[in-house]
Amino acid sequence: MAYDVVIAGGGFGGLYAARRLERRLPRHSARIVLVSTQNYMLYTPLLPGAASGALEPRHVVVPLREELEWTELRLARVTGADPALSEISIQTVDGRDETLRYDQLIVALGSVPRVLPIPGLAEHGVGFQSLADAIALRNRALWNLEVAEAHPDPETRRAYLSFVFVGAGYAGVEGVAELQDYVSDVIDRYPRCRMEGARFILVEAQDQIMPEIPASLAAFATRELRRRGIEIRTGTMLNAVEDMSASLSTGERIPTRTVAWTAGVRPSPAVATLGLPLGPDRRIVVDATMRVSGRENVWAIGDAAAVPDPARRGKSPSPPTAQHALRQGKVVADSVAAAMAGGKPRKFRYRTLGVFVDMGRHKAVATMVGVRLRGFPAWFAARTYHLALMPGVARRLRLVTDWTVALFFGRAGAELGSLGHPPPLGSLEPEQSEVEQQR
Repeated sequence: MAYDVVIAGGGFGGLYAARRLERRLPRHSARIVLVSTQNYMLYTPLLPGAASGALEPRHVVVPLREELEWTELRLARVTGADPALSEISIQTVDGRDETLRYDQLIVALGSVPRVLPIPGLAEHGVGFQSLADAIALRNRALWNLEVAEAHPDPETRRAYLSFVFVGAGYAGVEGVAELQDYVSDVIDRYPRCRMEGARFILVEAQDQIMPEIPASLAAFATRELRRRGIEIRTGTMLNAVEDMSASLSTGERIPTRTVAWTAGVRPSPAVATLGLPLGPDRRIVVDATMRVSGRENVWAIGDAAAVPDPARRGKSPSPPTAQHALRQGKVVADSVAAAMAGGKPRKFRYRTLGVFVDMGRHKAVATMVGVRLRGFPAWFAARTYHLALMPGVARRLRLVTDWTVALFFGRAGAELGSLGHPPPLGSLEPEQSEVEQQR
């Protein structure tokens, strides 16, 4: 008898769970189905590098079919589930509604940006969580430079040359540092913009940037960012966003055309459609083995699940990081394999080994098993760590090539916002005279 194992989500947790199950289960004993809205896993720690042009976008993703041997990949989004019937509902990318039956279900649906009801944010802000977000932000920066270079009004030019990042966690700090590094690299090609100068502002509601790391490292990161000219507003919130400005809780109004929102994440909305118990933070309630409360054959991992954090004796959920998700994927796969064989599931015991925050320009801050690093040693350790974790020798070589080229050559300044979005063929109709000539 072959078991049906369904994995909902193709991020770190989902991919590593599928890979581990392929190694733990004989091929004839199970049918593994991975449901994902994309056919790749985004290596999120390298997203700022793609946004800054230091890395080719295709080199920060892992094609799922290349990493999986016999798992079935279904490109679809989860639309609901019936745990009593052991069924999950999906809608394929071409719009078909289907139902998948499972003997074991692993929920790894990840997270989406936590957008607050701030006036104008949804209309004028940009996100920074997906590959599309990163490339759009880079294209926005280049487009702003082009417009500012030709615009006659100084006030308008200042708005186009000002970039506001809201949220000073890992994503916000790395994002603003990498984008500022990129703009500094290309602005010499824009004489008027170079004279005006670009402005970068990082806004954080708490009193310290990156509160997850030791205060001494956060202080070093703050000094480094300010040394580069990046303005930091701690204890400050975003009040409103307009087409040409952003208003802060301090009363300051910043002329800007770019507000990047990096202020946290929340579980995917699909989690609420599964009929599973949710905690106050809307994450799925699980025990130390990542088994869902009250469901023997349902497991949840990653940002969508409130997995008890062993580092805090299970009193709070594990942080929503890639290093936790991939290890949860491996452990839950072992537990599923054990449950199918009548064995006991494993508890999740992983504790954070280190934190790396790459700030570009050969600078970073890091903690590794209690050792604190900053500057070039931390930058080198961060690159080495991500290189070791990237699946596949070929992808590692591509990263090394990108990083090496970036050390010796400037970055490209082509604005490719229309890439992948060509105009309709009908909009390119030839003039009537041309048609007659062709006749």
